[in-house]
Amino acid sequence: MRNTVDHWEERVDLAAAFRWTARLNMHEGVANHFSLAINDDGTRFLMNPNQVHFSRVKASDMIVVDANDPDTLKGADAPDPTAWGLHGGIHRLVPHARCAMHVHSTFATVLASLQDSRLPPIDQNCCTFFNRYVIDDGYGGLAFEDEGERCAAQFSDPKKKVMIMGNHGVLVIGDTVADTFNRMFYFERSCETYIRALQTGQPLRVLPDDIAEKTALELESYPEQDQRHLAELKAILDEEGSPYAS
Repeated sequence: MRNTVDHWEERVDLAAAFRWTARLNMHEGVANHFSLAINDDGTRFLMNPNQVHFSRVKASDMIVVDANDPDTLKGADAPDPTAWGLHGGIHRLVPHARCAMHVHSTFATVLASLQDSRLPPIDQNCCTFFNRYVIDDGYGGLAFEDEGERCAAQFSDPKKKVMIMGNHGVLVIGDTVADTFNRMFYFERSCETYIRALQTGQPLRVLPDDIAEKTALELESYPEQDQRHLAELKAILDEEGSPYAS
């Protein structure tokens, strides 16, 4: 299979990310989608097949989607219409978004459901996202094409790679599968810390802006953490005999 299917390593990385997202209970039934650009302008991308549970996705299952092809939804391997709307918009309009991961994970969605959806820098993980996210407060229903384009327009600042989708969930973009998955993982962890801190009813210990920014910059330059994170997850799956890479 490795020698006959294009973009095999990228497919394997995506499949591992799907399976680990399910293991972390960050998936939602057979909904939610990840995508990875495979051409220079990002308009052709790999995506999970429609209505397949994250825990069962294999590398060979990935479909290839063309964001500029109006007949995409008519084919035998057509993506979910909302996946086409959201991810098609991202890959058509945000060229620096090589990979995009959208989930309705519990704590990110709780944050997105608050009137104030900001994530204050109350710990090291939260600092990762200091001034590095956008909040979408214009939810307009399911992410069909118009809604996807509206969301994509909010990623104009390349520094901001997380969208807190008000009343919806979270959308994370990045350069690679490893980069994007790592960011999604730590965003969910950060949201959990914040939500649990709120639940205590005690005052929050919020870091000053200069320390939050310093920490964010240090974490951005930390060597190879994203690659090593995904490599370890793949090693665990391999040891367990998972068929994700088939």
